[in-house]
Amino acid sequence: MAERKRFASVFDRCDVEKKGYLSREDVKVAVVMLFGYKPSKSETDIMMQAGAVPNCPGVPLERFVSLMGRKLSAEDPYEKTRHIFSAFDVHCRGFLKLEDFKSAFARVAPRLPDRTVLEAFRHVDHDSDGHISFKDFENVITYGLVNH
Repeated sequence: MAERKRFASVFDRCDVEKKGYLSREDVKVAVVMLFGYKPSKSETDIMMQAGAVPNCPGVPLERFVSLMGRKLSAEDPYEKTRHIFSAFDVHCRGFLKLEDFKSAFARVAPRLPDRTVLEAFRHVDHDSDGHISFKDFENVITYGLVNH
C-alpha cells in the first residue's frame, strides 16, 4: 500500500531523534507534511489520545499509520477544494478575479511568470467574463483540465 509507505516515510523524517514515536510537535509537523495544514490544539489533543499506547510518551509508527489512514479516508475533497478557493478569494466575493489569482500564485509560486498565471486564469474562465466561479474552479481541481 503506497499510503502506508508514505506515512512511514513521514514518520521517519519527523522522528529526528529516532525515539520510535512522535512527540506532540512531531505529529503536528507530520500533519503539515501530509495534509498541508497545521492542526489545531484540539485536533492535536485528539490525535495524541487516539495514538497513545501504554508506556510510550508519544505516538508509535503503527498507531501513526492507522491514524493518518483514517484521517486521509475522512478527508472530503469538496471541503478541501472549498478551502483552497477561499484562500484565493481573499475579498470574499464568491468568485475569483485575475488579481486574486495573481496574489495567490505570488504567495505559493513567486517565480511563476505573470504570463503563465494569466494563461491559467483564462483557461479556467470559461465564458471570459473575468470571473471564476467556485464551480469552474472545482472542475479544474477535480478533473485537472477543463474540457472545452
